[in-house]
Amino acid sequence: MRFNPKARLDRSQVQNRRGSSGGGGGGLGFPVGGGGRGGMKVGGGIGGVIVLIIIVLLNSGILGDGGGTTTSPGAGPQSDVRNESGEFAQCRTGADANSDPDCARVAVVNSIQSFWSQTLPQQSGQQYAEVDTVIFSDQVNTECGAATSQVGPFYCPVDKLVYLDTTFFKDMLEGQLGGTGGDFAEAYVLAHEYGHHVQDLLGTMGRVRTQQGANSDAVRLELQADCYAGMWTRFATEAEDENGEVLIQNLNQQDIEEALDAARAVGDDRIQQQTSGRVNPDAWTHGSAEQRMRWFTIGREKGQLQACDTFAARQL
Repeated sequence: MRFNPKARLDRSQVQNRRGSSGGGGGGLGFPVGGGGRGGMKVGGGIGGVIVLIIIVLLNSGILGDGGGTTTSPGAGPQSDVRNESGEFAQCRTGADANSDPDCARVAVVNSIQSFWSQTLPQQSGQQYAEVDTVIFSDQVNTECGAATSQVGPFYCPVDKLVYLDTTFFKDMLEGQLGGTGGDFAEAYVLAHEYGHHVQDLLGTMGRVRTQQGANSDAVRLELQADCYAGMWTRFATEAEDENGEVLIQNLNQQDIEEALDAARAVGDDRIQQQTSGRVNPDAWTHGSAEQRMRWFTIGREKGQLQACDTFAARQL
């Protein structure tokens, strides 16, 4: 993946909370049903037979088509660094993204949101609403609860933010799960989380009723987010900055392989096999390695929301 040196980066789409105190509070949870923040909370994270990764931890709820109390970015328990003079001040152009990992993350977020700003209204009639990515370390407070780096990347539908601890890729994806990693593995993860935001905007989260099992709604939601990540990948070299410059100049087959490897690494069956030595489809929440790779590929090949309707699919 190579970024266009002429592209201008929008640093305002990424917040820096690394080094901030995570504070107290309970574990990460999401309101079940449409009853807002007062609903039942279900914890989530990494542990037990199923390791919940790259997600909103949707076996916990995330239901009610994005209902509940919504806060503006940065209005939670921690204040954010708004990047004009902070850690991302060096991220100005695509040339910076080619040499600095943080700037590359800014560029990827810019590209994903540029894509959905055009595609979502064209294909669904729904306007896209931009949301920030929060980069944190160790622990972070969110409107969905407190989260540690072990949770993995996730989207909180209450405060409408994507959360990312970048140590996840080396420590968990490559370390514990045996993935190969790579720049586009990170891009796939971010695109998957923004896929959850698109689901939130479309009200798809309100369709989740069953939260475990190979054919559960939770699995269908996760596979659809993988498909949406594939959609962005198909058009990633066309997404533009505000001046009409493409943000990503080119992708190659190695990039696609990195995304597929990441999708494989976080398949429920692979995680179960590595953590317990046995596979139990009744406990799946995200789908098998094969399913995750296949739905990413469907999105990349078709490039259409309709093709990503996992809720209508007879076979996942």
